[in-house]
Amino acid sequence: MLKPANPVQIGPHRCGRGLPLLFIAGPCVIESEQLIMDVSRRLADIAQELGVPLIFKSSFDKANRTSVHSFRGPGLKAGLEILAKVKERTGLPVTTDIHEPQQAEPAAQVCDMLQIPAFLARQTDLVQAIAEAVAKHGGAVNVKKPQFVAPEDMQHAVSKCLESGSDQILLTERGTTFGYGRLVNDFRCVPIMQAFGCPVIYDCTHSVQLPGGSKTGGQRAMIPTLARAAVAAGCDGVFLETHPNPDQALSDGPNMLRLDDVPQFIRQLLRIRQAVAE
Repeated sequence: MLKPANPVQIGPHRCGRGLPLLFIAGPCVIESEQLIMDVSRRLADIAQELGVPLIFKSSFDKANRTSVHSFRGPGLKAGLEILAKVKERTGLPVTTDIHEPQQAEPAAQVCDMLQIPAFLARQTDLVQAIAEAVAKHGGAVNVKKPQFVAPEDMQHAVSKCLESGSDQILLTERGTTFGYGRLVNDFRCVPIMQAFGCPVIYDCTHSVQLPGGSKTGGQRAMIPTLARAAVAAGCDGVFLETHPNPDQALSDGPNMLRLDDVPQFIRQLLRIRQAVAE
């Protein structure tokens, strides 16, 4: 049986033990081609300026929206076409969420990594389809830990990926449900999940969500605090959603970081990473 690879290869980047902090960043959902190209070019410039590995993320469909009237995105075909343009024009590797098994194969042909949303990470057919697709096309899979699952139990998701042919596995911590409408972070999750052999990413933006009501809220001001704690705890990468104007975003605006704040945010985390490594 396969064992998890560490480091994991995502496009030109490697993530894992002893390697530079990886960043996964982009708007929550593909609102328009123009927005995606503008943000991806800016993120590519930031990555080059700061010398950090960065993967561009945006979703072609937000299938888990609270309201049936919420904006979901352009759909699979149009969304993948836009992500392919991001790769071609910026050189950034790309990733996106997959919600249904049949989406995995076409997405793996474009994306360097496929992401399994937290609510779906226990869906065996989905996990297997994604792992098989990325193994076929040379990509990686990022499994987000569900808000209702203990970190120890993520070993089962890892096993499903391995048995489906993929050893290129990242696990992402994104908060745990605490009562109604709150998420908390237990940073023991980072070393616990790293013990499975996989690099662990910390999602600092979805961790500040305030679920509930007809529209999810969030505490954007808490993003840097939690991210600093996760890097101090030894995570291998940081996932953040970002937007030029989060208050006008069509999805998850309250818990997205302003694009103009990203460079200083990354600089702070790099200083903590350096201190932890010493």
